[in-house]
Amino acid sequence: MRLRKATLADVHEMIHLVKGEVQSGTILPRSEDEVATHIRSYIIAESQGKIVGYTALHIHSLRLAELRSLIVKDTERGRGIGVALVKAALEEATRLRVGEEVLVLTYLPDFFAKLGFVEIAKEGIPEHKIWADCIKCIHFPVCNETAMVYRL
Repeated sequence: MRLRKATLADVHEMIHLVKGEVQSGTILPRSEDEVATHIRSYIIAESQGKIVGYTALHIHSLRLAELRSLIVKDTERGRGIGVALVKAALEEATRLRVGEEVLVLTYLPDFFAKLGFVEIAKEGIPEHKIWADCIKCIHFPVCNETAMVYRL
């Protein structure tokens, strides 16, 4: 398995990989155009020439970034791919000098806690995050995700 930055040639495979999680409401839907627009944010995990996982580091401001759309192919889970993707995104946040925190909204708080994320109140999430993304969620406005941050 190797990690690399995504390219536009990856978009179709990325959309296909996440389809089931989007249908279940675990991950927010993103159109091909939206993924393409933010392609520089994505980190790909690849094995034998196939995408087996990815995540995105979305910059909200000078002090806040967000880890988005973490996905690992069902057959590849439990092999450390998700951990490697999160660590790569945190390293990128440090390299880009995101000032304070990396946010994640998750249904897997134990996974992120093991990586140093701590739970925060959802009221602490910037409003532009809520209205720009959360409103697209099938669970909005009754969100049962856990808000967590990693302090850089």
